[in-house]
Amino acid sequence: MASLPLDDRTAATLVAAATAAPSMHNAQPWLFRYLSAERLLLLRADPERAMPHSDPDSRSLHLGCGAALFNLRVATAHADLVADTDLLPEPGDPLLLAAVRLSAPLPHRPADTELSRLYPAVRQRHTSRHPFAEKDIPADVRAALEKAAAQEGAELLFPGSWHAETVLDLVRDAESRDVVAPVPNEDVLRWTRLGDEADTAVDGIPEYAFGPRKLGGRAPLRDFAGRRTVADRGTTAFENIPHLALLSTRGDGPADWLRAGQAMQRVLLEATLADLATSLTSHALEDRALRLLARDPASGIGQVHMVLRLGYGPRGPATPRRPVKDVLEIV
Repeated sequence: MASLPLDDRTAATLVAAATAAPSMHNAQPWLFRYLSAERLLLLRADPERAMPHSDPDSRSLHLGCGAALFNLRVATAHADLVADTDLLPEPGDPLLLAAVRLSAPLPHRPADTELSRLYPAVRQRHTSRHPFAEKDIPADVRAALEKAAAQEGAELLFPGSWHAETVLDLVRDAESRDVVAPVPNEDVLRWTRLGDEADTAVDGIPEYAFGPRKLGGRAPLRDFAGRRTVADRGTTAFENIPHLALLSTRGDGPADWLRAGQAMQRVLLEATLADLATSLTSHALEDRALRLLARDPASGIGQVHMVLRLGYGPRGPATPRRPVKDVLEIV
């Protein structure tokens, strides 16, 4: 395709694709600024959308912003443009997470066709909190997902049975802590949308995306309804042997979190193109003591950032997004 012009409208188109990324509780903790004269897109963290209870070090905030950055790279390639990305370009400004310089392709430096191939999945990917079929994922698909993570400097591990049992136990431990907590999770209350609010929301998780309550099965899912009643929400059995994958990096700093977010999104888009439904849970990783136990027991190294659940089933509904005009400033 012909390259899109490097103008304000193209910048808005790229940011619209970026904002389709997943983020913790769909808080969408990103802001963009386009410097027209320099053809430079800046990605900033939005501290007003941080979660002090669930994400005190802002690790998940960086994961979500990393996922948005990857979508931006995919959309740039689809527009037949080239993106040069610099992570954390200003050490004195920790909220400035990335700078992306846009340019037209050259014969010796074309747009990235591998990224462009993923573009249809940007809008097709939705988090599914529904049951998946008790069906194996082919080895070649698993290998493609592992490669996707590696291309972004992360590792995707499909845990063996003993390790998977440990992860499921950690998730159940986290769920139990929520049940007995004297005060409900403030972040969940803030970012879930019930009743009429669900129909007009531009962020957060609306009740229609909660999925059914678990009647049986062992799929690791956070129940966003908690102790609250949600009308017309049924119960159903989930898979007994969920397919889990752990996304990790060796390091555990802001740059690692941004790379992990990009890797997570690349895996999710590849999975979507492979007709897999996906969901994410960081429930057991929000407590540092539990998070350390999620590591690969064989190597004992690496920092687990996300538990992915993969399978064959409904993809789930689209969740709301903030308008581009609310997240993009053009100067």
